[in-house]
Amino acid sequence: MRGILLAPLFLLIVTGSVFSGNPGFTEEDRARLIRLEATLQTFMHQVDKRFAELREDMNKRFELMEKRFEMINKRFEEVNRRFEQMITFLWILTGIFVSITAVVIGFAYWDRRTIIRKAREDTD
Repeated sequence: MRGILLAPLFLLIVTGSVFSGNPGFTEEDRARLIRLEATLQTFMHQVDKRFAELREDMNKRFELMEKRFEMINKRFEEVNRRFEQMITFLWILTGIFVSITAVVIGFAYWDRRTIIRKAREDTD
């Protein structure tokens, strides 16, 4: 029974303290907003500065990467040139081998033909 009587009294005290505050926009609130705006401006300036630094850093890194890619491209060109030289050398060796083989076969054919001709002449 006591709780039923105390509950409305408690609600009256609580709601009274909520509405007892100063309604409206005070000078203290205005000063707080000005300080908040100044802080935000400083923060925005620092963030913009940091983004600019990051952008410059990224540009430098991209330039370094571009230089590295140019060096890699030059290296690939050197390797391609070296392969072309090796292939040309292999074609030259193949040509020499074919020529020597043809000369040896030709010489063997000529020699056998000559020997057979002399053998026929001797036999006749």
